[in-house]
Amino acid sequence: MFSPVILLAQSLTFDLTTCTPPKGWVKQTTQNAIQFTKNDDAKGTYCLITLYKAIPGTLNSKENFDLAWTSLVKQMVTVSAAPDMQPISTENGWEVQSGFAPFESEGTKGVVLLLTGSSAQKMVNIIILTNTDVYQQTMSDFLESISLKKQTEVPTGKTNPVTNPVTVAKSDGFAFNTTNFDNGWTATVQDDWVQVSKANLKVLIHYPNKRADAYNSVLMDGLKNAWNILVSTRYMNASNMEFKPVSGWQSIEFAEADMTEKASGKKVHVVFFKMNYSNGSGRYMEFITPDKKAFEANFMTYRQESYGWEPLEKFQTYNKFAVAASDLKGKWTNDFSGAIQYVNASTGFDSHMDTHTSVENFTIGNNNTYNWDLAVASGPVGNIKFQTRKSAGKLSMTGNWKINFSDIEGRARSYDVYFSCIKGLRILWLDGRAFAKVQ
Repeated sequence: MFSPVILLAQSLTFDLTTCTPPKGWVKQTTQNAIQFTKNDDAKGTYCLITLYKAIPGTLNSKENFDLAWTSLVKQMVTVSAAPDMQPISTENGWEVQSGFAPFESEGTKGVVLLLTGSSAQKMVNIIILTNTDVYQQTMSDFLESISLKKQTEVPTGKTNPVTNPVTVAKSDGFAFNTTNFDNGWTATVQDDWVQVSKANLKVLIHYPNKRADAYNSVLMDGLKNAWNILVSTRYMNASNMEFKPVSGWQSIEFAEADMTEKASGKKVHVVFFKMNYSNGSGRYMEFITPDKKAFEANFMTYRQESYGWEPLEKFQTYNKFAVAASDLKGKWTNDFSGAIQYVNASTGFDSHMDTHTSVENFTIGNNNTYNWDLAVASGPVGNIKFQTRKSAGKLSMTGNWKINFSDIEGRARSYDVYFSCIKGLRILWLDGRAFAKVQ
């Protein structure tokens, strides 16, 4: 929230910018910006100056200006023409690009001025909106008072490398935090997602998120909500943004935009995707490529049908990590419940309901010993049968993708095994059955 304060004439420093605020104007402050406003309600005139905190940029000042014009100015007002660019100015290692254009907002017309200072891959933006020339001298005095803190120069060279830096896997106490797949993709465990990368391509498999995954009967609204929670905060300077969900039995959530990564200052194309499987197992995934052309060449082009999305869907299965025997100590449990309601074909009335509930546990102890138990309750309501099974023995690993138990219901058994990740936890998969660790 902005907090209004009436200003007296005195120097003010905000982030990398020092200036003299207009005397008698109202100052409103947020974490990322300061606004100075003056208006005359009787005449309907106003002027608004917004000074933004420095953000990552490129070494090209005009490119930074264009990004700010798209992501800041065009988000505030509707401009009717390309900006009329002014001569470039330089001071204290900063190169300042500026331009103005007519705008319209809520039925009123005026002029918007953007100034973008660039230095050492950082950019500072100032936007002025006004519908009068009454404050022209005050605006000039304010701009002349501005000084920007000198930055350490960044060595010249490529600002957007074509390959990604090595991503270090998060250490979470398990033996394997990286998986190298046969097709050249590498998965690494991260705090909020599993990152799958190859050359200059990245896919983020987002962990379940209650706010992002919350059901919304309007497909578009659910997509935009998830985008705002999982994607938008890590980028800036969005352009060519499109939200294009596809309705169907298993609906598709799809959004894309050209943006700049805040962490690296690199321009990328981002595609946000989720297949809403009928069993609720779909996960949001974020595909990050140098541009849209690279996305389409390496993955697929957008389609309006709810089928044919396998090139994107398959990456959900890359949340897969090997298992070491040392990872298994403790209790792992799987529970299942279901019911079938039968209806009389002649009368249409309910006949009876069959239910099934099962709980399966593996308790792994020292020296690879284990105890296994299974409890099942099933049958028609009112006549449910209960069964239990137990066994114990020793386990061993064949490599890191197969586990062997010496005795399950009287005989040795082997299961394909792997871990998948959610935030702060791992899920153990045995032949497709999911086991969670009891804390």
